Amino acid sequence: MSLPRPALVTLLALSLLGSHASALIVPMNGWVPVGGDARVWTDTSGACLLREERTGQAFPVLASQPEALAFATKLRKQLSKTMGTVVIQPVDRAGFWAVLAAYDYKQGGETYKVSQLYLNDAGLLRTVTGSSAEGEKGACVNAMREFIRYLAD
Repeated sequence: MSLPRPALVTLLALSLLGSHASALIVPMNGWVPVGGDARVWTDTSGACLLREERTGQAFPVLASQPEALAFATKLRKQLSKTMGTVVIQPVDRAGFWAVLAAYDYKQGGETYKVSQLYLNDAGLLRTVTGSSAEGEKGACVNAMREFIRYLAD
């Protein structure tokens, strides 16, 4: 089964991070796992894609907003080298902080909008990434971004 086009950006954006088996719970109606993989979800139209990655890479607990801002600054500098303009925002997750990155990813003449949440998971990096083609107006886009911004943890 081939993945929808937005899947390409997510897979490529996360390829440097590695992966470990896990299961993302997506509380949105109509979203289904891709190929039975509970780490990768798409809406029924295939216009939006969510992916969870757990890595073996150490990641600090961001216990305060200043700590999250410090990490966000480093992350923005790193991502900007390959992604162009990157917008970073610390997000409160009830007792700890995470960092949300948003950027455009270009491949094969297409531009994709990416939202990526960086979290501490028992001292290791975990990301939740959503992507859609630039200009995509489907209801899945806002639902996906709101899920990443407010609910994913």
